[in-house]
Amino acid sequence: MTIAKNTPVRIPVPGGKIIAEHCGLASDARDAFSVARMIAPAGWSEPPQTPQFDEVTVMVRGRLVVEHGGGRTELAPGDSLTVPRGATVTYANPFEGECEYWAICVPAFSVARAGR
Repeated sequence: MTIAKNTPVRIPVPGGKIIAEHCGLASDARDAFSVARMIAPAGWSEPPQTPQFDEVTVMVRGRLVVEHGGGRTELAPGDSLTVPRGATVTYANPFEGECEYWAICVPAFSVARAGR
């Protein structure tokens, strides 16, 4: 068994959002799950997606809005949210400051599985 320090890999996305994947398909070819740090600038949003993975979002700073099934959930530091695979969601930071959160996806995040 080898224990190794994870070096995050930056996944390019439009809109100025930063995705730094610490483990997963892009960083270490791990398919079972992925863990990534996200930083979304003020005013950022992305189109709706219907991912084929479960996703847990854990807020660190700022606020994030997640729209889902006709509902809207606002996350603040210390909050978390679990979105089950197959649910259509939209993530956005309509606020004045950037936000930071971590995403854990099971199985690992991939563009193909994101369902955008």
